[in-house]
Amino acid sequence: MQSKIIRKLEIIANILIISVAVLLGYFLIQKSFFQTQNDSQPIEIPAGTKISLSETDWSANRKTLLLVLQKGCKFCTESMPFYKTLIEKSKEKGVKIVAVLPDSREESLRYLKENGVEIQEIRQSRLGSLNVRGTPALMLIDDKGEVSNSWIGLLPSEKEAAVMEKL
Repeated sequence: MQSKIIRKLEIIANILIISVAVLLGYFLIQKSFFQTQNDSQPIEIPAGTKISLSETDWSANRKTLLLVLQKGCKFCTESMPFYKTLIEKSKEKGVKIVAVLPDSREESLRYLKENGVEIQEIRQSRLGSLNVRGTPALMLIDDKGEVSNSWIGLLPSEKEAAVMEKL
């Protein structure tokens, strides 16, 4: 009787060991062969990428800065003090600023207002349609609707300075 119980426990243990080994193998193969980029590093939008955004006439401005944000994004909220400074600097340099969020215009306006950021032009768009995989994202767009520079994620002070310099 006792040997039957031990035999069944051994079978169950072997099945569990094999299951864990198969799962580990699956995740290792996925990570090694099928992951094209490191997800911890946001993907920059290549210069020259054409951006299509409804109701936006790129040719009306020499430069347009897109602030691609998302309500609930920790790094977007942490970046708000920089965005306030960026908006003021953009006005001085004649660079148009457009905020792009996936939420409705009303929700987006409320989110920006809660964080003390005043942007007149707000567009609703899926992030994927802008080639953006993560937020926050800043894109400097030329008068042809092409990306000239992009910055993704929470920016350290030296990258914030680089953004200001490119305006």
